[in-house]
Formats: sequence, C-alpha cells, structure tokens
Amino acid sequence: MSLFGTGLIKGLGYTLKHFLTTYTEDLKYLGRKSGVAGTARAVRRQNPKTRGLVVIEYPKEKAPMPENFRNIPFLVHDTTKDEIKCTSCGICAKVCPPQCIWISRTEDPVTKRPVPAPREFHIDSTICMNCGYCAEFCPFDAIKMNSDYEIGYYPEDAPDHRMVLDKAMLVKPDTFHAAIHPLAWASEGGGKAAASAKPAAAPAAVITPAAAPKPAAPSAAKAPGAAAPPGAATPPGAAKPPGAAAPPGAAKPPGARPPPGAKPPTA
Repeated sequence: MSLFGTGLIKGLGYTLKHFLTTYTEDLKYLGRKSGVAGTARAVRRQNPKTRGLVVIEYPKEKAPMPENFRNIPFLVHDTTKDEIKCTSCGICAKVCPPQCIWISRTEDPVTKRPVPAPREFHIDSTICMNCGYCAEFCPFDAIKMNSDYEIGYYPEDAPDHRMVLDKAMLVKPDTFHAAIHPLAWASEGGGKAAASAKPAAAPAAVITPAAAPKPAAPSAAKAPGAAAPPGAATPPGAAKPPGAAAPPGAAKPPGARPPPGAKPPTA
C-alpha cells in the first residue's frame, strides 16, 4: 500500500524533469540563428520525438508549413511570357461555393471585343473558405492556393472593413508557386523549365547494307582443247579433248582400242 500523496509527488517530479530537459535540449542549438523557413530548433520542437517543451517562440521562430496547406488563392504570373495566365473565363467564380470571387474581362479599346485577360480580379478573404476548388477547376493553372497565413491587415479605404484582395495583391510569379509547391510544380511539367527544354534527339539508326548477291560468272564458251580447272566437274555429255587420259579405275567403253604401246590386260 503506497503512502498518501506519493502519486502527486511522482507527477510533480515528472513535470520538473520535463522542465529541466528543455534547457538541456536548448544547449544543442546554442548559437544557431532562429529564422523563418524551417530552422533546426523549430523543426525539433514539432518533432514527435521531442524532449522537453514543444512550444516554439513565435514570431521569432516559425515552423515550416506543409505543401498541402491551403490559404487565400493567388494568381500566377508567367515569367516566360510576362503575362498573367488567367484568361478571365470565370470558371473559378462559378465553382466557388461561397461566391467570393469577382472577375471583369478586359476589352480592346478600339474594337471593343473581349481580350482574354482580367481587367479586375477580387477575392473577399473574409468569405473565402480555402477549399481550393478554384485552383482545382482552373483549366489554365492560373490560380493556386497560397501558404501564407499572416494576412491580417486593416484596409482603411474599405467602408465595410472587409479584406477584399484586388489583382495587384493577388498576382505572384510562377517561381513563387514552384517554391511553395515543388511537388505540384514538378507534376505540372515544371512550367517554363519543361516548355524550354528541348526534346532529346533520337539516336541515328544504324543502317546495315544488305549483302549484295555475288554476280554470276559469265558463261563463256571454252576454247577447244582448253583444260578444265582442277576439281571442276565435267558436265555430262561433254566431249573430252583428244589425247586426254581417262581417270584411273574408269571403265572403258566397249570396242575401245587401247592406246599404242599399251600392254594387253592379263587374265
């Protein structure tokens, strides 16, 4: 049976140990500067294996935001073409659930015809629910979700004090999109990097010339008395030159006379 109050003392001892461990952990990062983008201390404080206190010193320290974090959208400016990707088609305004997007299209001053570029683009940040439908349904990848969560300001010129962002406040370069969304930037082809990259030249096919058939030897008529080359077969019915000796062991035709001076065969 434990004494009364030992559990309280054990709990206070664990809290004291946890408190002192915080200072020992801080000694590991002594002399390191605390920045905004993912310092070692801030990441260490957000690690599940953290020892000691887990609170970071905001705003002196800021934890890095994940790529899938969504906040107020922004318009993408194509640095290659030096123009906004938005064509003021109005799809983002149509699919927006709280209807917080207003767009007006640019008109040609001479012909009065519509130009595929937004003249005005407004997003009411107090109504936006950060769902990301506008970025998902945009056919030109012209609007993306920002990861900046420090957007509080007080517009003095707005009579209703609503935080309505105009086009000048929403436009960001595509390099900003590549910095906060590297995986999405790579899946979209890398933007201007993919567009400017030349396709690799296909290796030249090695053409092997087909083996040409050897030309047939001309069938020239042999001169009478010309000897056939050694080893050449004599065609059937060909007349032998006069005085040519028969091969050894060859049968003599019937009625053939032996050459002069030849001895008759012995029985």
